[in-house]
This record gives sequence, C-alpha cells and structure tokens, in this order.
Amino acid sequence: MRKKILVDLERLRYPYSGIANVFRNLKQGLKEHGSDVDIHFFGKFPNSENQLQWKKWHKFYEKFSSRYDIVHVSHQLSSYFQKDYKKTLKVLTLHDLNFLHENLSDSKRKKMLSKVNNNVKNADYIVCISQYAKEDFEKNKALFSLNKLKNIEIIHNGILLPEEKIYNLGQFNFLEHKKYIINIGVLFDKKNQLSLIKMLPYIEEDLVFIASGEKEPYATQVKEEIKKMNLENRVHFLKNISEEEKYALIQNCQAMCHPSIAEGFGIPPIEAMAFGKPVFLSNYTSLPEIGGKAAYYFEDFDPKNMAVFFKENMTFYRANQQLESAKIKKWAQQFDYKVMARNYLNFYMKILQ
Repeated sequence: MRKKILVDLERLRYPYSGIANVFRNLKQGLKEHGSDVDIHFFGKFPNSENQLQWKKWHKFYEKFSSRYDIVHVSHQLSSYFQKDYKKTLKVLTLHDLNFLHENLSDSKRKKMLSKVNNNVKNADYIVCISQYAKEDFEKNKALFSLNKLKNIEIIHNGILLPEEKIYNLGQFNFLEHKKYIINIGVLFDKKNQLSLIKMLPYIEEDLVFIASGEKEPYATQVKEEIKKMNLENRVHFLKNISEEEKYALIQNCQAMCHPSIAEGFGIPPIEAMAFGKPVFLSNYTSLPEIGGKAAYYFEDFDPKNMAVFFKENMTFYRANQQLESAKIKKWAQQFDYKVMARNYLNFYMKILQ
C-alpha cells in the first residue's frame, strides 16, 4: 500500500509574506517530483485533488491527520496538528527562534515559546532551514519538552528561479530610469531598515522598500526619520505587489541591501542573487551561510562607513559585472525550489523506512 503524507501549508493564507513564497514553492516542487508516496496538502486552496481545505476550527478538532504516515507541520508557530500521534510520524520545519533574541515583553516571549513547544514536544523529526537555525535550537533545547525527537535535519529553503527575460515594472514604471537600492520584507526593528535610511544621504541611489507588513513602533520611527532627513522623495514604499512586479523591481535595481540582525534564512537576498545582483548583508545569524562568498557584508552600521563600503564594492562589481553577476547567479542555483522539494522527498522516504 502506498504511503500517505500530509503537508500543512496553512500559512499560505498570508500570500504576500516571504514564508508563503517558500510554501508555494514547496507545494509546486513536491507536485512536480514523481514519487512512490501520495502527498496531500492542508490549507486554503481552490478546490482540487489532494488538498484538504483549512477551517479555523481544525486547530481544536480534526480526525483526518491520523490516517497519514507522515504529518509535516511546515511552521513552528502553527496551531494545527499538535497531537501526540501513535502511528503517524510528525515532522516540524523550524524556521527560527528569533523571538528569544528580540526585544519583546516577557509575556509575548512566553506566549511564543509555548506555541513552539506545543509543536516540538510531539515531533519525531525537526527540519531546520539553516545551519544557524539548527545551532540556535540545539543551544536552547532545554527550553523545550522534546518527548519523541529522533533527529534534527537541515533543508534549505528554495525559490522559483526567475526566467531569463525582461520583466514589466507595470504601475512602478516611474522607477525605470532611477538608480535605487531595494529592501524586501516586514518593516521591523530586527530587519534594521533604519540603518539604510541613515546611509541614504551619503550615496546617490534612492531606496525602494517592498514591505510585506509593518511592526509598530518601528515603522513610525522609520517614517519619522525619513521626514526629519528630508528624504521623502528618495524613499519609495511599495506594498502588495505581484511576482512579476517584484522581479521587475529587482531586475532594475542597483543592489539589494538586507542588513537584518535576525534571520532564520533570508529569501530576499537569494531572489536578488538569482538576477546576478550585488547583495549587501549584515554578518549576523544565518546571513553569512546564505550569502556565502557571493555577498558583501557590512562590518558595522555607522551610516558613513556603510556608504563607503557600499560605494567601494559597487565600483568593484560594475568594473567586473559580467564575471561577478555570473558568480552570484551560480551561487543562487543551489536554492532552487526543485532542490528543496527533492531534499524533502528524500527525507520523507528515509524516515518511512
């Protein structure tokens, strides 16, 4: 009898988030790879074969997950499939434990810790999306009740590598002839976008934020700084953009700047690298692992130092653009969604044996 696997993709309900992008790619990759198992998906989808429709009350009651040989919970903060399975293997993908290191209230941190613990306590296997995420989890294992854990694996996230074509800026064609750097993600203190605002007076490029969300009070702080520095005409906030528009904005940018100080992985830098664009990162958490030698790393966040570092490396990149762009694209290929899906399938088959 063919084995059955249920993959929880409930987080696709938030379509503009980076995590939703990863989950769309995982679903696509698993469907494309032929295998000897039946894979079903749980989430909010248009009706089609092999998809179980998400209902909010499933967090309190459902009777279908125990019929599967593997239940794969794809996010550590999921509220679904937390039961103690007797005959079903539970796999949990752990993206990060950033909440342990963020400036949160004790009550907020305890709430998130409890949510993660509810998922890990009955997990047979944990998959971490980076070596950094694995090391952080192992360092903080004492905070969790690990009743059944057999092993911890690493499987990197994957993206849909863009086609070799010219993408259309659409409604953002006013940027076509501008020089700009780009930042993608939630406007949030751990993403450290304020450092880019403070760097802006010392470089010639504009700054484009593709914001999938905002966290207060940081978002207000960023906007107040823009106003204080008279940068309203040089900073562009874009929201709810299509994939085509996102690719066009990356394709037309001078560079991606992602000085985040807390990342479990880091999808936006890989998306920019897939276009051969220079990527400037912090040297914190997972980013050196994800960017490797194909990225540039800010050594500190002093605005003048950042600007000098940025301009020096952009001069080098432009002088060697063909070679540098090819090197950057080659690095990004290891994060193809097909590689991610194949790694998950191989992992499923290994634990089913």
